[in-house]
Amino acid sequence: MLTAAKWTTTALLAFSTFIVWQEPENKPTPTPAAPPLRLLLSSLTPDATITVGGDRQLVVTPDGVWVSNRAAGTLTRIDPKTNTLGTPIAVGKEPCFTALAAFKSLWTPLCGGPSLARVDIAPPADPAATGAKTSPSPTPAPTAAPAKPPVVISLGIRSAGPIVTGASSIWMITDMAGTLARIDPDTNAIVAEITVPAGSSAMAFGEGSVWITSGSKDTLTRVNGETNVVTEQIKVGRGPAAVAVGDGAVWTLNTGDGSVSRVDPKTNKVTTTIKIGVTGKNGSIAVGEGSVWVSALGMPLTRLDAATNRMVQQFSGEGGGALAVGLKSLWLSATPTAIWRVDPKRIEATRR
Repeated sequence: MLTAAKWTTTALLAFSTFIVWQEPENKPTPTPAAPPLRLLLSSLTPDATITVGGDRQLVVTPDGVWVSNRAAGTLTRIDPKTNTLGTPIAVGKEPCFTALAAFKSLWTPLCGGPSLARVDIAPPADPAATGAKTSPSPTPAPTAAPAKPPVVISLGIRSAGPIVTGASSIWMITDMAGTLARIDPDTNAIVAEITVPAGSSAMAFGEGSVWITSGSKDTLTRVNGETNVVTEQIKVGRGPAAVAVGDGAVWTLNTGDGSVSRVDPKTNKVTTTIKIGVTGKNGSIAVGEGSVWVSALGMPLTRLDAATNRMVQQFSGEGGGALAVGLKSLWLSATPTAIWRVDPKRIEATRR
């Protein structure tokens, strides 16, 4: 017969044995991600430096990069073969926001109008392709037609805002109250108006939709490109100032809290918030070459890995604010007086 003392000892031994048997196996501690490289922009070596200053915006086309100059009222093409500037094209008073290339034209909002300028940049027709007869001449045909005077569209535009293209249309914010205009490029007429949040400051097109940021509402609005209907209002970081679509996501640069929000277009939800410390009033964000790129004054270049949602490199310096990705290059307003052309692979390889 067990006494009370023996019973207690036996029970404790059994309990102790049970605890040891249930003890989990030791698992290796995961290796923490490496911190981002923080470098000076001067550590990068550009492939080309194009001297052009002022309040600049950049847009890449298949055959060049166009720079808008707000003070001069011009658009100027950078030849990607020679990295030289062409003859400036006068487009009107104060071209602002980012220009775009679509429907054989360049389009740029004019904040001094307010209006929208359309510049024909279509090359001349190839006589051989059309079957037209040609007379023998020792003078070679021009490779590009001179730009025609811009067509200025001012219908219903009360305050020029950002523009995008998609769903066979041009889309533009036309007042601070939040009016999104859909423009038919065949007639240059506004064919629909959609109400979006006030303070809308940036747009992108992708996944069949227009994506619009509102810095005053901290939202990303989704408009269906076929039905003209607002389908979602998504809360993102504070003060979204720029937006881009790429790598299966929508990305907002939130300069109010120094973050980037990644939104899944399938669920319309923020899946990741990446702290990058880039603040201020304005900035640019672009997606391409496997990375998300951010530029703002004082922090001209930040690179995020789109696969891991991590900030991997950040370059500080005096320039920043405008950037574009295209023609296998990154184009960046690296200094107040110059645009840099840099190979993205060169940027990734820079360690010091």
